[in-house]
Amino acid sequence: MIDLSPPLLEVIVCSVEDARAAERGGAGRLEIISHFEVGGLTPPLELVAEIMSAVKIPVRVMIRECEDFFSHDEKIIERLCESSRSFAELCVDGLVLGFLIKESGQTGIDHDLLAHVLSYAPNQKATFHRAFELLPDPLRAIEGLKRHPQIDRVLTSGGDGHWPKKVERLVEWQSAARPEIEILAGGGIDAGTIGLLRRTAEIREFHVGRAAREGGSIEGGVKGDRVQALVESIKS
Repeated sequence: MIDLSPPLLEVIVCSVEDARAAERGGAGRLEIISHFEVGGLTPPLELVAEIMSAVKIPVRVMIRECEDFFSHDEKIIERLCESSRSFAELCVDGLVLGFLIKESGQTGIDHDLLAHVLSYAPNQKATFHRAFELLPDPLRAIEGLKRHPQIDRVLTSGGDGHWPKKVERLVEWQSAARPEIEILAGGGIDAGTIGLLRRTAEIREFHVGRAAREGGSIEGGVKGDRVQALVESIKS
């Protein structure tokens, strides 16, 4: 079946100013985080509410309380669940999360914790984030994520190596993921990478952080003209 949905750029934002600039540049969706320097943690509820009042495009919100993806502390799990419920009450487009567990010496998805946290936001969709990169068997992981009907996106860079090899993997993973899940390509994405993926793969959604920011740095704010250039590279 041919996917006729329009291509989309998702931009990481950390402030109201970031969000407005991303929307002005043509972004189709936002991912709201705090602490960009560690890959993103749960943002304040008040910030999410302010951003949702300031823009009209959909927002997804990071649910992550610590730098790694292994969450076993009861207090951390309580905070994850409370954040899930609170953001659901704001009617965000979705959550962004991913929990891992060690089983027989191998890293796997913590399906129990994933289901538990999602149960506090039963009507929200969710992106499984780049914890996916640590899984040894991506195809098996994708099939496992289909156990969770709320998961409709997997964010991934395509694994290690150069982009031609990454593209091969992304094509394979996209085929395995559909129709329940879309692959959201992210991690080192820029206009050139987007062009390569648009020419050679059926990836239609792209996730950027530094590429949308002044100086290509996490310290720089999102710039509308940089977002616009990325959007144009998707459409061309």
